[in-house]
Amino acid sequence: MDKIALITGATSGIGWATAELLAQEGYNLIICGRRTERLDELSEKLSVNTLKLVFDVRDRAGVKEAINSIPDSWKSIDVLVNNAGNAHGLSKLQDGDIDDWDAMIDINVKGLLYVTRSIVPGMVERGHGHIINIGSIAGKEVYPNGNVYCASKHAVDAVNNGMRMDLNGTGVKVSQVCPGLVETEFSLVRFKGDSDRSKGVYEGFDALTAFDVADLIRFIVTRPTHVNISDTIIFPTAQAASTIVDRK
Repeated sequence: MDKIALITGATSGIGWATAELLAQEGYNLIICGRRTERLDELSEKLSVNTLKLVFDVRDRAGVKEAINSIPDSWKSIDVLVNNAGNAHGLSKLQDGDIDDWDAMIDINVKGLLYVTRSIVPGMVERGHGHIINIGSIAGKEVYPNGNVYCASKHAVDAVNNGMRMDLNGTGVKVSQVCPGLVETEFSLVRFKGDSDRSKGVYEGFDALTAFDVADLIRFIVTRPTHVNISDTIIFPTAQAASTIVDRK
C-alpha cells in the first residue's frame, strides 16, 4: 500500500480537515474517533482508501485493541497525527470541576501517549515515520482560568520535545503544531453546548479555520526527508497572544 496516515480525532475540526488535505497528497487514511457516523461520513467523502477505527483515546485497553486490529496491509503507518484533544470549562482553579480536569488530562496527555506508544515502535523498526502532535498556544503560555487545560497542553509540549530527543537517530521525525483561536467545535465542547457563549469567542475578527491548521500540517509532512519542522505556532492575524485579540 502507498503512504498511510493515522489521524485521531478525525470526526470534526482539525482532524477532519487534515484527513481531506492528506488525501489530496495521496495518503491512505486510518481515521479514528468516537462517532461512527461521522467517520462513515468522512470516509465517503474521501477519494483514497480508508480504514475506520472507533475508540476513545483515554481508554488504554481500547486503544491497544483498536491498534492491534489494524490489518497487516495497513500497519506500515508513515504519519501519525495526534489530534484528539479537548477543553472542558473555563473557571478558576478553586472552582474547577475535577471531572473536567480528569477528562482533559486523560485525553490530551494520556491519550496521546497511549496512541503514540502503540504506533511508534513500528516506525522505529521500519526506520522512518513522522509524528505530528497537535498542541496549543495554551502549551506555550498560561491564561486566566485556563489552569488545567494549559497544564495539559504544556505537557504535550514537553512530551513533543522529549519524544523528538528519544527518537533522534531512528529516522522518525517529530513535530508540533500549536494553534491559537480556531473556529471549530472546540469552544462548544468547552462550554458544554452553550452555542451563544461559544460563538462569542470568535466574534469581531477572522479566526483560523480547521483547514488553515490542516494546511500547515500538510506542509510539515511534505518537507524533504532531511527537514524536520519541530515546532510551530499559528495565529489568526488578529491574535498576538492567548489573551490579545484585535476585535473590531
